[in-house]
Amino acid sequence: MQTQKIIYDVLIAGQGAAAFSAALYAARYQINSIVIGEIFGGETATGGLIENYPGYPEIDGFELMMKFREHAEKYNVPVFDDKVTKISKNNNLFEISTYDDSLYTTRSIILAVGRERRKLGLSNEDEWTGKGVSFCSTCDAPLHQGNTVAVVGGGNAATEGAVLLSKYANEVYIIYRKPKFTRAEPINIQLLNETPNIKQILETNVVELIGNGGLESVVLDNPYNGSSKLSLDGIFIEIGADPRVDLPNQVGLNLNDQNEVVVDKNMNTNVPGIFGAGDLTDASGTLKQTVTAAAQGAIAATSAYSYLTKHSS
Repeated sequence: MQTQKIIYDVLIAGQGAAAFSAALYAARYQINSIVIGEIFGGETATGGLIENYPGYPEIDGFELMMKFREHAEKYNVPVFDDKVTKISKNNNLFEISTYDDSLYTTRSIILAVGRERRKLGLSNEDEWTGKGVSFCSTCDAPLHQGNTVAVVGGGNAATEGAVLLSKYANEVYIIYRKPKFTRAEPINIQLLNETPNIKQILETNVVELIGNGGLESVVLDNPYNGSSKLSLDGIFIEIGADPRVDLPNQVGLNLNDQNEVVVDKNMNTNVPGIFGAGDLTDASGTLKQTVTAAAQGAIAATSAYSYLTKHSS
């Protein structure tokens, strides 16, 4: 076990837009900070082409997150690829344990750990990930050149994923449990409707994955073209994500009815010294975007600086 003797001013948990933005602002406030995150870039890094981040008419999500990280590292903020697994309070300090058995001590924390992708809960879903089952259209679309694939979901991730897949696959099915797409942006629905090799299967659920060591077909609860079985080379599960609440629960943070960490306009949680930012929180309602996460990270770092100034020993 590695124990860090340094007492940090702020430990930032996460490696997405909110975390790197917080790191940048913390560095400019000249407070001693560290970033620890398991998944580089968060949702943005796997989001494919980004066209709505100010200043970049078009930029790949992974490239954008690399720019975020490089900007933070320019100020010598250490970034570690690790996972915060435990938080405990010791007087006015927080003690942090990680997956790699390191221990850190910090005066404040910014939680920016984002969300976990939802699953269908079917047999073989985990085992066949990478063998026909995927949770990231933008990551794996090029692997399906000339194939027949399906996307499950009805939000922006699903509709955008189907359009992207249509550029590689011969046939793309989008399977959605409701009678129409109400959660996706109008521009994405328009592109979906205008793409000839995308077929929409509505009011339908995937209830079984079939194959021998990998996906070969799926079973539908509502027959399509007279059959409940649909032969596929791949399926992309894009049904949203849930906040990662393990750490918030450890320290008793207030959650709303959607399990988002409740924060005020300054990203304060109900526990003094702990701040939230990004998709983990309720700060921007249903709008979970790179730009909102980055803004919240900046606000959280500003609030951490204010907290440290008031509680300096």
